[in-house]
Amino acid sequence: MKITNAWICQIEDNKIKPVFGDIYVRNGSIIDIQKKNYNSYVVETENKTIAKSGFNVQGRVVTVPQINFHDHFYSRLAKGLSIKGAMDNFENILKNLWWKLDKLLDRDMIIASVQMAALESIQNGVTYIFDHHVSHKFVKDCLSDIADVLKKIGLRAVLSFETSDRNGEKLSKAALKENERYSKFQNGDLKAILGLHASFTLNDSTLEQAEKLIEGNDLGVHIHLCEGDTDRKESQRLYGNLPTRRLKKYNLLNEKSILAHGVDLIDEDYLMIKDSGSAIVYCIDSNLNNAVGIPEYKNLPVEIPILVGTDGMHANVAKSMKQLFLCHRYQQNSFDSAFQFLGKSYFDQINFVKRYYPDFPSLQLGDRADFIVWDYIPPTPFTFENFFGHYIYGMCERPIQSVIQNGKFLMKNYQINVSSKQEIELNIHQQGRKLFNKF
Repeated sequence: MKITNAWICQIEDNKIKPVFGDIYVRNGSIIDIQKKNYNSYVVETENKTIAKSGFNVQGRVVTVPQINFHDHFYSRLAKGLSIKGAMDNFENILKNLWWKLDKLLDRDMIIASVQMAALESIQNGVTYIFDHHVSHKFVKDCLSDIADVLKKIGLRAVLSFETSDRNGEKLSKAALKENERYSKFQNGDLKAILGLHASFTLNDSTLEQAEKLIEGNDLGVHIHLCEGDTDRKESQRLYGNLPTRRLKKYNLLNEKSILAHGVDLIDEDYLMIKDSGSAIVYCIDSNLNNAVGIPEYKNLPVEIPILVGTDGMHANVAKSMKQLFLCHRYQQNSFDSAFQFLGKSYFDQINFVKRYYPDFPSLQLGDRADFIVWDYIPPTPFTFENFFGHYIYGMCERPIQSVIQNGKFLMKNYQINVSSKQEIELNIHQQGRKLFNKF
């Protein structure tokens, strides 16, 4: 495979260094990068003397794939449902929508949900996903079913089952057992992390079991942390302790752990998280949708890795990255501060994902051939100094044109290259209709 006439955004020393040229791929790896003069390419294009060989992206931008650090595949079919009950605060949104949904999902609906999430992810250039699954009607072996769908489609993912005591001890034990079972079967593409819902739905005994599980299997935890003030209030009321303190008490904070949302964290929380090496995943769209607020970014210690997720609302990580930037600006932070924060998050994500996938590429010679082509041709000079200006005000407003994963096209010229795509789309429709009727 040969990708020609691309702005190749190579990563080096936490900088994006765009070079113009061609990428040569063989057996899933980048075997050569031939740099070219962009001005000469423009002249050749004007004179219609451009070479025809290879997949010509015509001056578009190529980057590493997007990473979704907090997704909920199980939520994908939940569109246009008839919701009975109040939706006036976060607690009621949980009770009358999500906690009702996760009791209705069966195996077929879960598979359709994963299929839908996978197709949407490819369309948005997302090929690495940390999923947080829950389906209290169907627990045993469900993570393997999810893994099978992703394997067939060609995505990489870190999977977990969201353990919670909200529906009783029997189901929380089953969830822990499913997390442990699946962790034994993880491989090069499909990894495991221990899923926990949130502190306020987890008993001390369940956290004790979680502690033993991660110690025995070298795992991190994937948990909602202080998504709204409910987590702090209810954790204190029910267990006499605050959420982050409880995680620290049971040694659940480590360098493989990801803490989703982090809206209501205070200095004490940040200090514990910083010392542990854990990362915070911001899901701005979801926080705005649920009206739980957004964090005060200026209070965040620079040592804490900042990741980005979509919380299952969509698969457009670039949109979430832009929301993060705009919300930082909304809090009256300077442009310099906002761009520094954006750059930090961009590289934090790449550095953190390597804790699970050491071969995540940098678009260098010999790297694994995972990359995406944006439908964006820079209208002005494109350099490491202004990459993030192009990213926020140009690339994030444009669709993904093509996706290459492990040297193969998952999408080429907007056409998703997945076998049985029509059957998959029909299945999504059928299972979505079934969920709608049950709901």
